[in-house]
Amino acid sequence: MMMAAPIISNKCPAAAAPPWRRRASLLRCRYCEDDYTLLGVRRRRAQPQQQRQPRPPRPRRIVLVRHGESEGNVDEAAYTRVPDPLIGLTVKGWRDAEDCGRRLRALFSSDSGDDDWKVYFYVSPYRRTLETLRGIGRAFESDRVAGVREEPRLREQDFGNFQDSDTMRVHKELRRRYGRFFYRFPNGESAADVYDRITGFRGTLRGDIDVGRFFDPPHCARTRNMNIVLVSHGLTLRVFLMRWYKWTVRQFEGLRNLPNGGVIVMQTGQGGSYSLLVHHTPDELRAFGLTDEMLQDQMWYKTTANPGDLNHSFLTDGQSFFDDPCFVTPPPSSVPFVTPPPPPPPPY
Repeated sequence: MMMAAPIISNKCPAAAAPPWRRRASLLRCRYCEDDYTLLGVRRRRAQPQQQRQPRPPRPRRIVLVRHGESEGNVDEAAYTRVPDPLIGLTVKGWRDAEDCGRRLRALFSSDSGDDDWKVYFYVSPYRRTLETLRGIGRAFESDRVAGVREEPRLREQDFGNFQDSDTMRVHKELRRRYGRFFYRFPNGESAADVYDRITGFRGTLRGDIDVGRFFDPPHCARTRNMNIVLVSHGLTLRVFLMRWYKWTVRQFEGLRNLPNGGVIVMQTGQGGSYSLLVHHTPDELRAFGLTDEMLQDQMWYKTTANPGDLNHSFLTDGQSFFDDPCFVTPPPSSVPFVTPPPPPPPPY
């Protein structure tokens, strides 16, 4: 009887090695679980230097914009009548959006001697963010806009479907006691759920930056003053910053919402990494909720960091994780158990 030949995957060269050589092969193969990356690395190394394409310039800024004042901001009962994605702007909210557009235009055109600037928008598909984008867009000529992309992962935290005011008050009190990051609304999301989808969006954004997707094909000049604007929602933008800068849950809990039409700017520093301290003052960032340790990290991004660098001395790494008394958990016997009140019955 003929024995069948063993099936050997051709994705990883280590898998085809004899058993006595497989360990050494695996040690040399850094990307065994990702054959595309492995092959890509080999192709780049084999490519002659003169044939390599130059890396596209990085966008100068990533600007985070919260939508203008919405009907839900002035009347929470609106959520009982209108689905959250269909809540629109108030008259003041439209003014917020137009004022934000003028401020963004002034910011992008402020670089001395550089009039070759453009802007690329990512926008949440909710009505209030789309209307905010339209208000912002009134400040820009069409040739300044490199592109617009609707991005569902930038949507608001999901609080459930039609909301009952009394029930939401109970759940918001429970969230305050449980923790804003981990509390999940019934039929909705926690901030931790938002973190997961923002992680996917961050990967998309980093990929778009690396391949230069913000330049209009096929004849758009590679401007070095490209500006990315994310038009989204308060919690979503805070989670985006948390994910980008690797802030802890405790640090996230200390952040505050941007005002309606408010802006926070990530701008390239001396090494090419994005820092909040290039545009904002320390006092502005403290008002937003950054601690002194977070400000020191932002200074590192501003003055030292190259793209892809990691600050190993930051609070979220190293010995501080073991020494910080804030991380010490009290014994279970000292934690009182409080039974939360039951939510009111749904209206009929």
